[in-house]
Amino acid sequence: MGDADPGLFGPDSVTWQLHADPVMWVAGIRALYLQALHPRAVRGVVQNSDFRRDAWGRLLRTASFVGATTYGTTAAAEKAGARIRGIHRRLGATDPGTGRRYGVDDPDLLLWVHCAEIDSYLQVARRSGYPLTDAQADAYVDEQRRAARLVGLDPADVPAGREQLVRYFEAVRPELAATPESAEVTDFLKAPPVPWPLLPVRLAVWSAVAGTARAALPTWAHELYGWPAPARSRADRRLLAAGRLLRAVPDRLRWQLPPGHILGAVARLGPESRPSVRRLPHPQAHSSGGVMP
Repeated sequence: MGDADPGLFGPDSVTWQLHADPVMWVAGIRALYLQALHPRAVRGVVQNSDFRRDAWGRLLRTASFVGATTYGTTAAAEKAGARIRGIHRRLGATDPGTGRRYGVDDPDLLLWVHCAEIDSYLQVARRSGYPLTDAQADAYVDEQRRAARLVGLDPADVPAGREQLVRYFEAVRPELAATPESAEVTDFLKAPPVPWPLLPVRLAVWSAVAGTARAALPTWAHELYGWPAPARSRADRRLLAAGRLLRAVPDRLRWQLPPGHILGAVARLGPESRPSVRRLPHPQAHSSGGVMP
């Protein structure tokens, strides 16, 4: 083995196992749908990036950040966090109604992005058949406060379990709304631009993946968008089917895809560090645990 630094989480964490599951791609799209419902947050994205031209690059950079902070060395994770904080410090957005300028590194906005991601990862994983106990789910939310610190949040201000996450969404919902900017994001997610030879792939694969992610949104998110909410049982059937299909692809094939963070971690730490549901830790029940809605 080379550098045996386990990184921020290490092979004995819930995060290490969960983030290797292929349904995280579905969860990431669900997170984008959810994040776009915060008017100030989505305005910061639209006003500071041409995501219509580089949307795929943006998605891959986000996935690479999660991979680096999960499976990279501590130094690599800290470097990735410093880069993100530096970018955010330089960017701002303007409220068209008031003309007020604000920074995209506003802690309230960073917290929204974080919670929307963690809720999406947890919801999609569990509803697609990933075998997390309530205690493991709470431990995952708690572990992710380390990732929140990297983007500039005080871990003490970040939900440490499912119950706190539920309370956060209850508190923030009055600030959420569908806006012209959120419509731009959802239009992209519905039919992202691709070179014409890839159009059949978009029709066959992307539509199913994005539709499954959209179906997994909470009922209140569908209502804000003005969409009919699918029955919970129907959405869960779609998620279970997606989970079975994606998990049927052998790890050795999926992990070859760039940027290869998991393979790098296994090479660094040894074959016993390979992510697996069999390696999930068994923490005690979390003090802030609760039932997700």
